[in-house]
Amino acid sequence: MLNIGVISDTHGLLRPQAIAALNDCQYILHAGDIGAPGILEQLGRIAPVYAIRGNVDVEPWAQSIPLTEVVELGGKSIYILHDRNTLDLNPTVAGFAAVIFGHTHQPLIETKDDVLYFNPGSAGPRRFKLPVSLGKIRIHQGKLSPALIPLVA
Repeated sequence: MLNIGVISDTHGLLRPQAIAALNDCQYILHAGDIGAPGILEQLGRIAPVYAIRGNVDVEPWAQSIPLTEVVELGGKSIYILHDRNTLDLNPTVAGFAAVIFGHTHQPLIETKDDVLYFNPGSAGPRRFKLPVSLGKIRIHQGKLSPALIPLVA
């Protein structure tokens, strides 16, 4: 069994509740709008991190971070990008089991054509009345089980 933490839109804020929620993860995926280099350093103390650059990650420290990433975890191929609207490939044809994204700050778990589309929501500063959350994906016996984790009430 593999536990993967999924976080997005931290915007420079990594809450203690997020750190606690990710402590049992073997990998962490950050879907952009990191906001500060220290965020990735802190997450990296928990588990290996795969991160992509979001639209607010324009400072020099972020330039080496890719805009998209493909990772193979637990025998599954996962595509990470920030804004789902910029997806320029067919995940089913490309063989992806999941597409991880952020940008909207709105959590979403959706399966379409056997591909999981997963937005963990925003783990950073609250925006409007949107929830503050992150996500996890458990891979067990070849099956992806996503979950949303609320961080503040």
